[in-house]
Amino acid sequence: MYLYNSATHKKEEFKTHTPGRVEMYTCGPTVYHFAHIGNLRSYIMEDVLEKYLRYEGYNVKRVMNITDVGHLSSDGDTGEDKMLKGARREHKSVMDIAKFYTDAFFDDCRKLNIKTPDVVQPATGCIDEYIKIISRLVDTGYAYLAGGNVYFDSSKLKRYYIFNDHDEEDLAVGVREGVEEDSNKRNKNDFVLWFTKSKFEDQALKWDSPWGVGYPGWHIECSGISMKYNGEYLDLHCGGVDNAFPHHTNEIAQSESYLGHPWCPQWFHVHHLNDPAGKMSKSKGEFLTVSLLEEKGYDPLAYRWFCLQSHYRKTLVFSWENLDNAAAAYTKLLNRVAALKPEGDVDQAVFGEYREKFLQQVGNDLNTSMAVTAVFDALKAKTNDATKLAVIGEFDKVLSMSLLEKAAALREKAAQAVQTGGGDYVITGEGDPEIDAKVLARYEAKKAKNFAEADRIRDELKAQGIEVTDVKGGASWKRI
Repeated sequence: MYLYNSATHKKEEFKTHTPGRVEMYTCGPTVYHFAHIGNLRSYIMEDVLEKYLRYEGYNVKRVMNITDVGHLSSDGDTGEDKMLKGARREHKSVMDIAKFYTDAFFDDCRKLNIKTPDVVQPATGCIDEYIKIISRLVDTGYAYLAGGNVYFDSSKLKRYYIFNDHDEEDLAVGVREGVEEDSNKRNKNDFVLWFTKSKFEDQALKWDSPWGVGYPGWHIECSGISMKYNGEYLDLHCGGVDNAFPHHTNEIAQSESYLGHPWCPQWFHVHHLNDPAGKMSKSKGEFLTVSLLEEKGYDPLAYRWFCLQSHYRKTLVFSWENLDNAAAAYTKLLNRVAALKPEGDVDQAVFGEYREKFLQQVGNDLNTSMAVTAVFDALKAKTNDATKLAVIGEFDKVLSMSLLEKAAALREKAAQAVQTGGGDYVITGEGDPEIDAKVLARYEAKKAKNFAEADRIRDELKAQGIEVTDVKGGASWKRI
């Protein structure tokens, strides 16, 4: 597999420290509110990457943190803790907020067919690990105490900026949003490893430490959790592109200074989902969540399909029209798969040919748009339906679009509908399951008041030479 590496700015062959095994870490959510669909784009693409690696034969151990303390509203180590902000907003304790939104996050993941990582670790559960790392950094001169807090000393590094060539002026106080003056810092790139009671007196969660009662900075948690579960050598670190600086930059700084050797060679960053006005966030416009998509009548997997149609390193623009197009394409795909008859033997030569092609296409920097094309190519293959279904099922081990399951449900529903008295909506025609499925899909769209989709299906049938007549309790169709 070849992946673009954010640390080297080029596409490279993916290699691991231990052959056949992948130590993988993905930055998890800060659980002070629901995840919006922009957040979830990253988790969808990371999920595809993990499943592809497993499909290719790797033994993958994927670790993810849950940030339930220490993530401030500014990346300049200033402002209010996001968890405390959420607790105040809802008049609940920080831990109640954390549990509620952690559960909500994984519920969204379930709806989007995102696999739960092998290890999910709340930040509050690894305080001892952070203290151990910080203590060594202090002892070796990579960290210092000032104003009651412990800071990482960026001047000790030969190279601080890893992912971007930043203009020094861009990080000057008052120039870059989120960078605020902190008189305790020796250097403007220094960052907090541990806060004490001398700062943020209203912080809800605090622990004893060698430097006083306080709490960890945001950046230290990912290093501590990864080292605990992935070991000293991490193969692959994933996250949204907005985490590259300063979060991932600071992770590298503190981890390699602590370990004394290179830590993670491969960095995978998913680009933003934008709305027409710019980057999607929780603080502006309509708060787009999976639940909102469901309320508007969308299958959450239509959003997953929407994401798969674009490359993870391209900014993706969300609009309801774009989602409608993705939903229509997904529905059409399901209808085509449902029309296949699960009969006969699988042609293993054809199956192997398509599997190898899929590995090469998706293995080229996780090209999910080519994976989508591969599914449609399989539908058009000159082979029997059993082989097509086997190929599509194989691809779906990576894509996770529930293609066979949903198609089987459509097939069963259509079979019941064509039996007189076998359902609320009876279809009579010439016994073609593909046409039956489309007629049923048109009915379902009309019932959901999605008249644009119903008209689209009608026009598609008409183009195929199919005339549909609505009758009491169902529909009949014929070829013209």
